Amino acid sequence: MKAATAALSRGLNARHIRFIALGSAIGTGLFYGSSEAIAQAGPSALLAYLIGGAAVYLVLRALGEMAVSDPVPGSFGEYASRHLGRLPGFVTGWTYTFEMVIVCVADVTALGVYMGFWFPDVPRWIWVLGALLVIGLVNLLSVRVFGEVEFWFSLVKIVAIIAMIAGGIALIVLGSAHGGAVGVSNLWSHGGFFPNGAEGFVLCFAVVMFAFGGTEIIGITAGEAQQPERTIPHAVNTVPVRVILFYVLTLGVIMSIMPWQSISSSGSPFVQIFEGLGLTSAATVLNVVVITAALSAINSDIFGAGRMMYGMAQRGQAPAIVARVSRNGVPWMTVVIMVVALLGGVLLNYLIPERVFVIIASIATFATVWVWLMILLSHVRSRRRMSAEQTAALKFPVPFWPYGQYLTITFMLGVFVLLAFGEDTRVALVVGVAWLLLLTVVHWIWVRPRNADEVPATVES
Repeated sequence: MKAATAALSRGLNARHIRFIALGSAIGTGLFYGSSEAIAQAGPSALLAYLIGGAAVYLVLRALGEMAVSDPVPGSFGEYASRHLGRLPGFVTGWTYTFEMVIVCVADVTALGVYMGFWFPDVPRWIWVLGALLVIGLVNLLSVRVFGEVEFWFSLVKIVAIIAMIAGGIALIVLGSAHGGAVGVSNLWSHGGFFPNGAEGFVLCFAVVMFAFGGTEIIGITAGEAQQPERTIPHAVNTVPVRVILFYVLTLGVIMSIMPWQSISSSGSPFVQIFEGLGLTSAATVLNVVVITAALSAINSDIFGAGRMMYGMAQRGQAPAIVARVSRNGVPWMTVVIMVVALLGGVLLNYLIPERVFVIIASIATFATVWVWLMILLSHVRSRRRMSAEQTAALKFPVPFWPYGQYLTITFMLGVFVLLAFGEDTRVALVVGVAWLLLLTVVHWIWVRPRNADEVPATVES
């Protein structure tokens, strides 16, 4: 292994980053977690996904502006350190790592559920352990191998979703023509578009925002992108299309095929739809797809957390051993740390297999929204410090500045408040606050004394 000063390899090209960006938004949150959002809000979940997607787009535009101007390892953790201070940077970096661990546990949990479609008698934790070992090995290889694997995983998901939308529309047309229960009218015929009222609509945002968690990996890829000034803007600007096509249109088709209240949270709604219609071969194919989606998400989670830890180690905010890089340009110790941490997911799937997903998704939502909030605040601070000449020279400036940023910050704060109203989501606030307090104590006791003589770089006024 090389010394800690070794650099990451810029092995991700435009094709890799486009599909990593696509794959990050199409994962467990859509294929599995969407059933929870539908159960809470019914068809109005479609509107929630549109609103949530718009907010996340503005977050990614803020991150994209900073990443194009300064593509560094550690991404938004580094930006928070520069523009908000060492403590916010430390908390942001480790909270993102925590987010990736929690999201990855949710992903491997969903994988175990999917495998139960074929092997209902096999304990879920066995599939979870097997997936961790395989994906961990992939991440120990070169970043180009990671990019290729993620490209093909994402391609499978995208093709399957497009095919599912096309097949679903065909079923809707045929079902309506023959007077069946299938039809767009299902979106308002079973209690209305807001069947659980405003309360159900608002509360579903806790699950909806979880679905978009991981999209910030776009900023992290900038550190290993060959042409970040070209690839990052293209990846970020595809977010609105992804939200409309892969969330709103897909879930609209699903709830048109089957009334929303008949969609169970015990499995993927994609598989349930076709299984319920008697199309068992289609359900089998879709189960392969959702398993691929889960593996893709696990792959990205380990990559994103590893690169964040690497960047923090370079700033003295993580143990120096984390910055060690293999001859292939891979921070191998971060992969080992992630796999070991995720063994906790194996234990949770063994102890509480029925409740683990909702609890984990809620905690992940807290961590995700915290990271997005720090990205927004870092961006606002960086912009406030820029001169008119620096602002004019930006290659990828955010739209709707500054009102869009302030509105999105308010929205993110509102999501935190929502977590307090659900029995299962309330635990996320307790765990989240405890986590932030723990990081603050660790920073003051360990990190601050070690880095007392260093001054973080900032944008000049």
